[in-house]
Amino acid sequence: MSGMELDQVLVVLRALDMAGVRHWLGGGWGVDVLLGRKTREHRDLDLAVDATAETRAITALTVLGYAMATDERPTRVEFAGPAGCWVDLHPVAFDEHGNGRQVHPNGGWFEYPAESFTSAVIDGRWIACLSAAQQLVFHTGYELRPVDRHDIALLRELVPAGTRSPGAH
Repeated sequence: MSGMELDQVLVVLRALDMAGVRHWLGGGWGVDVLLGRKTREHRDLDLAVDATAETRAITALTVLGYAMATDERPTRVEFAGPAGCWVDLHPVAFDEHGNGRQVHPNGGWFEYPAESFTSAVIDGRWIACLSAAQQLVFHTGYELRPVDRHDIALLRELVPAGTRSPGAH
């Protein structure tokens, strides 16, 4: 088996919860959680994590058998895990109003407005995730792959045109 299945996602999320790490799903699993169902295969799990808990997140993943494979901090850090699973952590620093910022690799910031942090239900479980509008913003500025086009089409069904806010500066 390769890729991230829902049971593996839940193991990671439980470990982060136990470590006291605030986290939100993004990427393909974030889209699927918003829709309440798995819509495609997933290579990895993309997670926005509270930057103040980054060390605890790394420790929790290491305990689960994940090993750091790509270190592009402060922007992101990627882990390879058991059974072909991957986890991509995106540290987000928060201000006093709940707005987040993630360092952009080319300078500047990815912006996370406070309202972009939400939750949805999949398999009877509430999961913290990024809003559809925020995920649409994050699907811009790079060459799209087929999985990205798939996710964008689904996100556009969830977000009416004209309500998408800017997220990268």
